[in-house]
Amino acid sequence: MTTLTLTSKRQATFPRETCESLGLKPGDVIGLEPRNEGGTQVWVLRPLPTRPRAWVGCLGPRAKKVTDHSLDAIRESIAAGRKLGV
Repeated sequence: MTTLTLTSKRQATFPRETCESLGLKPGDVIGLEPRNEGGTQVWVLRPLPTRPRAWVGCLGPRAKKVTDHSLDAIRESIAAGRKLGV
């Protein structure tokens, strides 16, 4: 039997073997479902489907590389955008 220990923040680390058998990867969402099995309450873990996030990073190629994040640079960028009607 595999055991888990909760931290003071109620976090637990699943053993590698458990994650591999469930097909879990970092960032996956797990559903917990209570069930009654023979008069005893048990919890069933099930990986939940995640929505595709094709939009993540899609604006990167269109963005200008900005290295100056000062307040003056931000104000200049806003002013330039207003002139363009953006």
